Amino acid sequence: MRPFLKWAGGKTKLLPELALRLPREMRTYAEPFCGGGALFFALAEDRKHHRRTFERAILADRNEELVVTYNAIKTSVGDVVDALRPYVYDRDLFYETRKRDPKTLSAVERAARLIFLNRTCFNGLWRVNSKGEFNVPFGRYKNPTICDEETLRAASEALQHATIVHADFSEVTRDLGGGSAVDFVYFDPPYAPVSDTADFTAYAAGGFGFEEQERLAGELASLRDRGAMGMLSNADTPEMRVLYKDFGMHVVNAPRAINSDPTKRGAAAELLVTTWDEPGRIVEPQRSPASSAVHDGA
Repeated sequence: MRPFLKWAGGKTKLLPELALRLPREMRTYAEPFCGGGALFFALAEDRKHHRRTFERAILADRNEELVVTYNAIKTSVGDVVDALRPYVYDRDLFYETRKRDPKTLSAVERAARLIFLNRTCFNGLWRVNSKGEFNVPFGRYKNPTICDEETLRAASEALQHATIVHADFSEVTRDLGGGSAVDFVYFDPPYAPVSDTADFTAYAAGGFGFEEQERLAGELASLRDRGAMGMLSNADTPEMRVLYKDFGMHVVNAPRAINSDPTKRGAAAELLVTTWDEPGRIVEPQRSPASSAVHDGA
């Protein structure tokens, strides 16, 4: 069970860091910005082998095409596989498919369109213009896998245990917390830009600006007050350290593959913000036995 899509900021290579912080048993596991769903699929694999359990999962995103695709994989994976088979790696077919209005297609056709575009566009990036139209160019690959039937069917199995909704994060988390059982939420929002050219927030019409980041920090605090556990990933910037100064923070190095200049791809510092660690405590990566791994304050 693993992601069937490539996704900007995907967490596959960061899973060991994330998994360390997950409780063993959860009533609800929620991902309000599911994207490629790497952590969910890893958790579903654990659940399958009884290494970790959850009673229910909620996956959500503001990207409507992504939500339609997840639901189609959950309910009609065989039809999605059949719809994908005619697609081939071809530049003209890519642009012809990109122009098609997804609202005129069935859910299965929309899912096949998104998977094809995702597998053949530049770096698997999903970006839309102000009208909500996908506008990433054709990518250069040797022989991309467009229809990975085994992965799609495994994903469908995992998704049988999830409710998938097109919703704002606040709607997903509104009723979580309270009682003796653990509700756990992992937020992986569009990151705060680290430079003027590093802003990949246009994954859905409307974007995700600093006001949204502030609203998200407020929701994390609300979850903590209600007794739910919350963990959030974001870029390690001065603004984010200040925004989350009332939470515990861990700095981790995450591989990044999206940059128009390949020489600038590599590890980037990220913040893992948690509701249960000491507020204001920032745990830095261990650099040497003599160095201190922890300091206080932002």
